[in-house]
Amino acid sequence: MSDYKLYLIPSPIAEGDPAETIPAGTLERLKSLRVFVVEELRTARRYLSAAGLKGHIEELEFHTLNEHTSPAEVQALLPLLDRSDVGLISEAGLPAVADPGASLVALCQQKGIEVVPLVGPSSLMLALMASGLDGQSFAFRGYLPAKTEERRNALRGVEKQSAQFRQTQLFIETPYRNDSLLADMLQTLSPATRLCIAAGIGSPEAFIRTKTVADWRRKVPAIGKVPCVFLILAK
Repeated sequence: MSDYKLYLIPSPIAEGDPAETIPAGTLERLKSLRVFVVEELRTARRYLSAAGLKGHIEELEFHTLNEHTSPAEVQALLPLLDRSDVGLISEAGLPAVADPGASLVALCQQKGIEVVPLVGPSSLMLALMASGLDGQSFAFRGYLPAKTEERRNALRGVEKQSAQFRQTQLFIETPYRNDSLLADMLQTLSPATRLCIAAGIGSPEAFIRTKTVADWRRKVPAIGKVPCVFLILAK
């Protein structure tokens, strides 16, 4: 069993000073690490520089883990933990939540390597907090299908489960498909279903509103390519 640990390092979910959303203790731990597994190198380097490592980036060791990383390549990252603590950084928010870094975390758990989650922002929980929907019973559905008919069928199933269990359903989408997903929701869901659109969370332009589907149909917002969480609660 390795004596070293995998640290799950949250990253900001909006532009700005990391100190505004990342706790001081997390930033201090981040600055103590020298080996990182990251989803996107350029974003990670910019984050680390803004977090207090400016001028020291070239001293750090980076490895990439994204949606294109094969299982064999993920396996090949494990030996890093034989010689050093490692920080895992995803593109935004919490590592391993709707994030390819989960595959490395799973391997560490299988091998008995200690995994340490650090505190930081979660767009999912922030959206749920602000939605006014049921925070007592909820489910995160990740990404719905991209194809229109499959997505509409999935929305009907999600809405049925929400009504059956009185359970808030959360899901996300690749930003460039936000508006098409919203269009499908407004066409498919029941008029009485409550829908929260939580876009740009953490930014000055944040938009978090909950209305019935019937009310949204009267004036449809243009979300554009802003990161967004969608939540529904059906009757």
